[in-house]
Amino acid sequence: MSKSHPWGRFFDGHASQYLQNDFTKNTLAEVDFLLRELGLAPQSEILDIGCGVGRHAIELARRGHHVTGVDISAGMLDEARRAARVAGVTINWVCSDAREIALSEQFDAAISLCEGAFGLLDDQDDAIEHDERIARRVFDALRPGAPFMLTTLNGLRQARGYSQDDVRKGAFNPLTMTETELMKWEDAAGPQEIRGRQRGYVPTELTMLLRNAGFAVRGIFGGTAGAWGRRPLDLDEIEMMVICDKPDLAS
Repeated sequence: MSKSHPWGRFFDGHASQYLQNDFTKNTLAEVDFLLRELGLAPQSEILDIGCGVGRHAIELARRGHHVTGVDISAGMLDEARRAARVAGVTINWVCSDAREIALSEQFDAAISLCEGAFGLLDDQDDAIEHDERIARRVFDALRPGAPFMLTTLNGLRQARGYSQDDVRKGAFNPLTMTETELMKWEDAAGPQEIRGRQRGYVPTELTMLLRNAGFAVRGIFGGTAGAWGRRPLDLDEIEMMVICDKPDLAS
């Protein structure tokens, strides 16, 4: 059980139902897209941050890549291990907070998709420092020239969708770009709940965060699951996608 972070607890409880979500139904097309955009060589070493039940990691492994999947939820990783066995692929699964990952090898690419880690906060997490630490960890884990694809909540949609009354009630904090919701589920111990706090971004802020971590940003596009594409960001879509690279200073 992932007791150290509220989101770990939530995803432990949600793991067995996760693939029932509609946004999980486009894995093949999503992997086609990310491989095309990232331009990866065969048998690349790929780091999947917030890998969840492994739907992208397993498909990447099926296509011959070597994948390390990191997630804070032991329950999600249990589901991922079972799915990998069924698929007949071998993946290195690591249970860790993305801010604390310490991996001995470096990777040819990294992905962090569908709010796998970025922007998932507890009540004590600093809304800036939390994701800065993840970005720096990913940067350190990549070889020079390696790409990083990230999807995160679209703060433009948040700002357009919430009202001043929502701000007064604490549902949305415009100073930290965080939304808070009571997340409920049931497990063997009975009803459970956490205060789910999620962070959104406007494109300029996300670009600055990644630049400060050392990345060169290629572009920001529409990133809502099921509708990925190299297309302009829609103001009201749920997620945005950023593609960036760790500069190769020797080239």
